[in-house]
Amino acid sequence: MNSATPGVPQVPLLDDDTLAFGEEDNAGKQFIHPYIVFFHLVFRCSAIVVYILCGWFSDSFIASFVLVILLLSADFWSVKNITGRLLVGLRWWNYVDDDGKSHWVFESKQNRVNRNESRLFWLGLILCPLVWSGFFLMCLFTLKFKWMLLVLIALTLSGANLYGYIKCKFGAKENLQSATTDFVRKQILQNATSFMFAQPSPPNAAGGNNTGVV
Repeated sequence: MNSATPGVPQVPLLDDDTLAFGEEDNAGKQFIHPYIVFFHLVFRCSAIVVYILCGWFSDSFIASFVLVILLLSADFWSVKNITGRLLVGLRWWNYVDDDGKSHWVFESKQNRVNRNESRLFWLGLILCPLVWSGFFLMCLFTLKFKWMLLVLIALTLSGANLYGYIKCKFGAKENLQSATTDFVRKQILQNATSFMFAQPSPPNAAGGNNTGVV
């Protein structure tokens, strides 16, 4: 027996594949943020290319060092503040409270992520530290210690972003639960302390029991 009301159209239930409001125009696009994807890859790939080819075009170590550092710094800033937030909905940052204590925050936004952009984001984020690790081993075995310093800086900057976004991807909920647990524990301890050390109320100034009988 058909339980549908005659004359009333049937609407399918919403599922996880339903497009969010305002994203209908992006449904058939391979890349929603093509320029952001470009800048996510161009700085880190340029730093690697310049590191490999700098000896062919210049004999100045200082000039090559400064150019690679500038590219690495631009990559670190853009990946940390722009590309991670727009391409995969992740963000990590740090702040100092009024007591001077440093806090690290790892955020994960539950929104629809373009698969192609997500793949390229994680591909660039993981492969570049691996490439710099290979350069580090080459510098170590060939005893090129001045270049090793540059490679260590590259590993530090690229590795920091990799660690931060992995923490956002897999540890944001755990951090949220941990912060909630710490807050509840602190509130319980504060209430228990105030209850145990509460001052007794002063006696009635008139003396005796106030029973309401004259």
